Amino acid sequence: MPALPWLRPDRVATLEALLRERILVLDGAMGTMIQRHGLEEADYRGERFAQGYDALAAPDGHAHGPGCGCAGHDQKGNNDLLTLTRPDVIRAIHAAYLDAGADLVETNTFNSTAISLADYRLEHLARELNREGARLARAACDAAEAADPSRPRFVVGVLGPTNRTASISPDVNRPGFRAISFDELAAAYREAAVGLIEGGADVLMVETVFDTLNAKAAVFAIEDAFEACGARLPVMISGTITDASGRTLSGQTVEAFWYSLRHAQPLAIGLNCALGAKDLRAHVDTLARVADTHVSCHPNAGLPNAFGGYDETPQDMAQVLGEFARAGLLNFVGGCCGTTPAHIAAVAQAVRGVPPRAVPSLADVG
Repeated sequence: MPALPWLRPDRVATLEALLRERILVLDGAMGTMIQRHGLEEADYRGERFAQGYDALAAPDGHAHGPGCGCAGHDQKGNNDLLTLTRPDVIRAIHAAYLDAGADLVETNTFNSTAISLADYRLEHLARELNREGARLARAACDAAEAADPSRPRFVVGVLGPTNRTASISPDVNRPGFRAISFDELAAAYREAAVGLIEGGADVLMVETVFDTLNAKAAVFAIEDAFEACGARLPVMISGTITDASGRTLSGQTVEAFWYSLRHAQPLAIGLNCALGAKDLRAHVDTLARVADTHVSCHPNAGLPNAFGGYDETPQDMAQVLGEFARAGLLNFVGGCCGTTPAHIAAVAQAVRGVPPRAVPSLADVG
């Protein structure tokens, strides 16, 4: 079977040309910025969900109404739903990161799979949330490009890890039990990927990977979605190190993580979330040494404090990530939990003029 063509070849060519020239800047945390708005239940529900159900999108076999199980289910904290109910908030956050110097903004779709949305009884909205999340980010990027045509901006369609793990039993008394199957994960990821493609994403990113088997299901689903539309987008993959052991939750080292997903030929492999930049240094160094593709890093603003906040200042983060850049480790850089437009502006300044990591050939890394 011949290789699928790029869905937007001009956008891919522009992105690849920029990657040869400089380190590209990702945006920062969406949830951190949403929290600053102090939104209440009514904000999350909006007019469409004011009665606790969605009369416009009831799936077959499930007649949503006042007696539905989701009618009395709280939606506060369901940040992805704000794409539909408070698009003004999400659009403004995208714009703030673009103004801070981000080259790429991530869609507000971290939990927009049917698996994660089931916690809110809104799994039937998965495809719509991904499509509309990508459209919001697309509009923000298009507006930024129109204001400054010399600065292309890109939409990264985010596929989060879900709240299930395919490799580990949630029941210590039944080590062989799994709460989710590969096929169930793949079906959910495929639906989300299709929505992101429909909404105009330039890149798809499987991020915050704590279980590589989940990521494999995502990659499988993404390829299926590409086959269905007859064209493909670049794919980024970003894992998360959960503690000082330097391993993912499912027990893999960073090196093993790369080799387990190398077959996907991602545009970039990287690390995000969980730890601050200082604690990721050795692991990003490993990826930069073994990966024959671009390397990304978007860490938290340090570890959470006793109150669940993040204490690492924009200057602190910029100093550390600037050192990463000068050491030749980075092609993409940004922020995760606790980061703000101020963090991204400082990081963008810190890496400005620093050459990007030279991507080694397959022969060089073995």
